[in-house]
Amino acid sequence: MHDFSYHRPADLAAAVAELAAGGDPKLVAGGMTLLPALKLRLAAPTDLIDLADVPGLKGITRAGRELVIGAMTCHADVAASDVVAGTIPALATLAEGIGDPAVRHRGTIGGSVANADPAADYPAGVVGLDAIVATTQRKIAADDFFTGLFETALEPGEIITAVHFKIPDRAAYLKFRHPASGYAVVGVMVARFGENVRVAVTGAGPNVFRVAAMEEALQRRFSPDAIADIKVAPTSLLGDIHCSAEYRGHLVSVLARRAVAALAA
Repeated sequence: MHDFSYHRPADLAAAVAELAAGGDPKLVAGGMTLLPALKLRLAAPTDLIDLADVPGLKGITRAGRELVIGAMTCHADVAASDVVAGTIPALATLAEGIGDPAVRHRGTIGGSVANADPAADYPAGVVGLDAIVATTQRKIAADDFFTGLFETALEPGEIITAVHFKIPDRAAYLKFRHPASGYAVVGVMVARFGENVRVAVTGAGPNVFRVAAMEEALQRRFSPDAIADIKVAPTSLLGDIHCSAEYRGHLVSVLARRAVAALAA
């Protein structure tokens, strides 16, 4: 592990100031990705800025037609929340399926969203539920937030403070889980908002994406049969030792149909 300076700011203003002080600083939320990278010497930040003592970044509340989750809220709290279960049960299901108990009790929603791992679960929830990512500088629409492999629209010095999920009429999240890591080999979120339908896919490509053809078909007729013949081209998908691009495309179709069937029942 490389040497670094450790900071534990007492408020958000101090965290922003330390992040802008120079060098190559990194924020620490749950540390589920950053700490292993440090141990393997794959990352060498000059400063670590721990957000654990910053007030106002944890908590789950309903505000009208939105579910607001603070950036430092851990996955286990999302999974166990009565507020989440009563508004967006699919989001509780998503959080409960992340990693293992140790990861769920340390990892945070803000850290997961900011890291933008292509196999993470939350990106499908953020995009599928048409969320807004609130930061210290602005609010970013989900469709504009994830820009590529481990890449987001966040600017240097910008800190996620909360995620505002729109509450759907109904939603379902299903994933094909990697048996060791718990990551999504493929995960699909299907959400209905009145006549509008969103289908978001994680794990299959370099970053989360929507399947417009499925959305359009489901808006005409919400049935698994409506998307039975819609395929995702493997040319845009990931292939690795765990799963070929062709099989990932097949999983997208299977999981999307099953999610629709669960919602249509």
